[in-house]
Amino acid sequence: MKALLKKTADLLCILLLSPVLVLDYLARRSGVQSDAVFVACAQFLSLFPGKTGNFLRKNYFRFAMSACASDCLIGFNVLFSHRGTEVGHGVYIGPQCNIGLCRIDRATLLGSGVHVLSGKGQHNFDDLDTPIQEQGGHFEKISIGEDCWIGNGSIIMANVGAKCIIGAGSVVTRDIPDYSIVAGNPAKVIRQRR
Repeated sequence: MKALLKKTADLLCILLLSPVLVLDYLARRSGVQSDAVFVACAQFLSLFPGKTGNFLRKNYFRFAMSACASDCLIGFNVLFSHRGTEVGHGVYIGPQCNIGLCRIDRATLLGSGVHVLSGKGQHNFDDLDTPIQEQGGHFEKISIGEDCWIGNGSIIMANVGAKCIIGAGSVVTRDIPDYSIVAGNPAKVIRQRR
């Protein structure tokens, strides 16, 4: 019965989202400001509280992003900035997270206020005669492995292996191997889980 109620809620959300989904589809087909439309829709949907908001967000992202599982939970005020992001089965993204270009594998938990940046090279700053905002940069797709726990307020700028624990407030600047427990700024491996 519970599964049937969830499927019904998903279908109702898709119907409610149909104008937004059509707008998003048309933006992708035209290629004009496709990412801007995606970001605007993501920001708008981030503002809906409670279970209704959770259902609306996941059902929009199922159609708008590269991949988004139907059983994930995306909390209140979560912002996504890239359509190429992938969210796996059973993923929980806590309130007020900012998610850049990344892949979050199944059964991973992100606490509140986690920032997943699109790598460390988003901004170039070598030319002192050119403002930083005009120097460009590049986005890198960050990978967070399956069954990880990312503590509240962490900043992720590098890949995180499977089954890792990232302490609250940690700043991950280098790739983290599987089964690691890390903490600090910059995050360092404290011990291995196995």
